Amino acid sequence: MPLLRVHALGLLNYDDAYAFQRDAVRRRISGELSDDLLILVQHPPIVTLGRSTKPGNLLVTAEYLESIGIQVRDIERGGDVTVHEPGQLVMYPILDLTQHKQDLHWYLRQLEEVVICALASLGLDSERQPGQTGVWRQGRKLASIGVHVKQWVTSHGVALNVENDLSTFAHTVPCGIDGVEMTTVARELERVRPASRYQTSLLAAVQKRIVASFLDVFCATELRDPRSPTGAAYGPPAITPAHAD
Repeated sequence: MPLLRVHALGLLNYDDAYAFQRDAVRRRISGELSDDLLILVQHPPIVTLGRSTKPGNLLVTAEYLESIGIQVRDIERGGDVTVHEPGQLVMYPILDLTQHKQDLHWYLRQLEEVVICALASLGLDSERQPGQTGVWRQGRKLASIGVHVKQWVTSHGVALNVENDLSTFAHTVPCGIDGVEMTTVARELERVRPASRYQTSLLAAVQKRIVASFLDVFCATELRDPRSPTGAAYGPPAITPAHAD
């Protein structure tokens, strides 16, 4: 059974998280890291442009976004334009698919399943949308997925809207889908269960369930941080941005 290191980094600048990912991928490919990683993080407002981004899906100039405090980055992941902002849980799995299944379509469906099962454990039904990638609820999009694979080692991943205000999305055509309505876990829980008991710690509750679901879907065992006296899962990262190439 594969071992998985879980690193919860809190709110972290996108460039630092990106450097962390690149270093992890390099070390996983070389064999310096023998275990898979799951990086959980939030980012300050940023718009990332994937390899499939079409002209016009960024509704304002990059210069304008930078002037109002929203970063813009061109990224090698698949997919179109994507938004990150505080309150959104971003998952970056660094997995060696040769230890799982060397099938990108399978991997994408597995990531969707992680989110669907995690939300179900909160009492929230969600689903796939035919012909699309991501996780939806009644036509509203909850999670976006864009990945990159190098020598069968994955990076980038899933952005799940949990309790973010969605304001950054107003500057884009999210995921390049005209007319798409973005939503959050908080909004959807309020529709089905007003005054939800998760509202005061929803992000923590979702993160906990995402980890459990990820371990289940990928048939992995969590590797506890040996440096923690309590054996906690969320110790400081073993890799730091300073090591990135």
